[in-house]
Formats: sequence, structure tokens, C-alpha cells
Amino acid sequence: MKITALLVLKCESESSDPVILANASDVSHFGYFQRPSVREFIVFVGRTVARRTPSGQRQSVQHEEYKVHAYNRNGLCAVGFMDDHYPVRSSFSLLNQVIDEYQKNFGESWRSAQTDSTQTWQYLNEALVKFQDPAEADKLLRIQRELDETKIILHKTIDSVLARGEKLDSLVEKSSDLSAASQVTYPTKLHPICFFSLMKP
Repeated sequence: MKITALLVLKCESESSDPVILANASDVSHFGYFQRPSVREFIVFVGRTVARRTPSGQRQSVQHEEYKVHAYNRNGLCAVGFMDDHYPVRSSFSLLNQVIDEYQKNFGESWRSAQTDSTQTWQYLNEALVKFQDPAEADKLLRIQRELDETKIILHKTIDSVLARGEKLDSLVEKSSDLSAASQVTYPTKLHPICFFSLMKP
């Protein structure tokens, strides 16, 4: 079981890019030269999934043995990149805890954020290490009834998260999250679903 990344984003609407408020990732299990591209794709996929997670909803996007989980609470969205063995309930418990901690530490200041934050949020880095064991995340779960009551939408591919007629290739071309090198690599090594194939140790 592995958590590769955790992100916190401000999501106003599907028409505007979510703003990254905090980002922590562990890409040490990738090849040295793959790591920059993997980090860029984490930002790209995280922003794409967050944009398409409506307020008040949780959803999971699956590809092979990996899942991207997202929880949007009134425009504050937590996104986690986990392998398929990480329990879904623990994933959403962790994302709920991340949002609680973010609001406790920063209050409503996130609402005025206009650009991606480059500062480290120590809690997120610690959570990335601590919650590699899903049992730790379950301890945080106060058996949330709303988790059972909330419909979790499981998408089989990231293409199903995209708007009708929208293609991942065109999003990659337009993305400011991806360097020219990553965009060139995308069609050959990373297609069809971003970096997930690289995530195999």
C-alpha cells in the first residue's frame, strides 16, 4: 500500500483552474530521470480531477492498480494519489482529516488565493509518511455517517472525468503544469493515462 501524493486545492468552478494551496509527494520509487515528469503529472492530474469534483462530493478515478481520490468541501478540495490496495474508506478519511487540518491552520485565507503556493506545509509532508499505513487513517475516522450516505463516483478512466468531447491530449497541449519535455514524452510513454504506468516500482 502506497500514497504517492497529497494535494490541497481551491476549486471555484469548472471554468477556472484550481489553485494549489499545498502539495506533498514521494516519488523516490521512480527512476531519477522520471521524477520531474511524475511530479508535473501529479499536479496536472490532481488539478484536472479536482476541477471536476463538484462541491460536497467525493470521487475516485482508477487506472490499473492506482487511484486518485478527491473530496471537495465547499470549494476546498483534497486530492490523494494511492495505489489500488489502499482502502477507499481510509483514503477519504485521510482527505477529510487533511481538509480539517488545513482549515484549522489557515482558516478561510485560502479563499483569496490567486496563484499556486510554493511553500511547504509541514503537516502534509508528515501525513504523507504517517498515513502510509491505512490503519492510521482509520483511527482518525469518527465513523462518518456522511461517507456512507455520500455517493462516491468511481470513474474507470480519467477520460470519463473529462467534459463531453474533451480529450486528454488537448488538455495536455494547453496545460501550463507540464514542461515541453513532459508534453513531448506524454504521447509515447505516458499515454493513455498520464503517469500511472510509470508508478510501477
